[in-house]
Amino acid sequence: MTETPMPFMVVTLAVLAVFFAVDILVIGRRPHVPSTAECLRHIAFFVVMALIFGGLVWWVSGSGPAIEFYSGWLTEYSLSIDNLFVFVIIMGNFAVPKDLQKYVLSIGITIALVLRGIFILAGTALITRFTWVFFIFGGFLLYTAWSMVSGNDKEEEEYRENGLIRALRKVIPITDEYEGERLRVTRNGTRFFTPLLVVFLAIGTTDVMFAFDSIPAIFGLTKDPFIVFTSNVFALLGLQQLYFLLGSLLDKLVYLPYGLAVVLAFIGVKLIMEALHGNTLPFINGGGPLEAVPEVPTWLSLLVIVLAIGIAAVASLLKARGQKGQGLDDVSKSNSR
Repeated sequence: MTETPMPFMVVTLAVLAVFFAVDILVIGRRPHVPSTAECLRHIAFFVVMALIFGGLVWWVSGSGPAIEFYSGWLTEYSLSIDNLFVFVIIMGNFAVPKDLQKYVLSIGITIALVLRGIFILAGTALITRFTWVFFIFGGFLLYTAWSMVSGNDKEEEEYRENGLIRALRKVIPITDEYEGERLRVTRNGTRFFTPLLVVFLAIGTTDVMFAFDSIPAIFGLTKDPFIVFTSNVFALLGLQQLYFLLGSLLDKLVYLPYGLAVVLAFIGVKLIMEALHGNTLPFINGGGPLEAVPEVPTWLSLLVIVLAIGIAAVASLLKARGQKGQGLDDVSKSNSR
């Protein structure tokens, strides 16, 4: 299902592994709160790397896979920004010290990447054998889009420990205090895990819960597992720096959910159209494909994603600026009285 040469895939995965190793073992091992300049440098580096990678995909595989990568990367990156809301809540609930938060995010995101890889393999196996699964993916994305605009997903703003974390607390002794970057400590001859273990798993497993939205979305843009995986990797790289940079701005991105809803709804419809175009279900058209259903070109997907996210971001910033100006006017009027 991939058009990418094997040597290129091997080199790409090796380079991405080095990126993550350096991020965790070198940068992440130095507990600190990143400055704005440091965050901007890291984010710019990974964005440029993603753009260059897309260009390399274009060079070795053609324009189709490259546009699929850019579309998938933008979609995953936008959904990852939305996920930062929950990461902020998790850090607050577990009272993670500021200087440890970057390290926690690095480990948690790495766990999420491994779990997403497993999820991608499972999704690839499903769509290869059962094309009707696109009906399920498409319907789920339409439901998610509706939830975003109707407010039915507000429960995501309050983090609740999942079953894995609750079970872990029952069977493993865990201290109440952090011990720097240490996962285990000895007290009175008894070995304890520190809360870092729970936070790592909370970040990683919570991100996988979001993957139930993002993975079906990207399968609506490409069926190439290599493009799906690399889109996810580049979306996650630099996410911890984005966390610190946007931490105080997340509540100002008020229209981002609407932009994401447009993207997910568009991809959901696209998936259903693809399912109809290659239909095998016996109760639809006698089990035959509906050739009259048009195929959505990849360039159109990229255009819709860029416009939806771009307009949502600009509208959010304009509203935030307007509210700030209104606030200053109110202060001036109050002082003049």
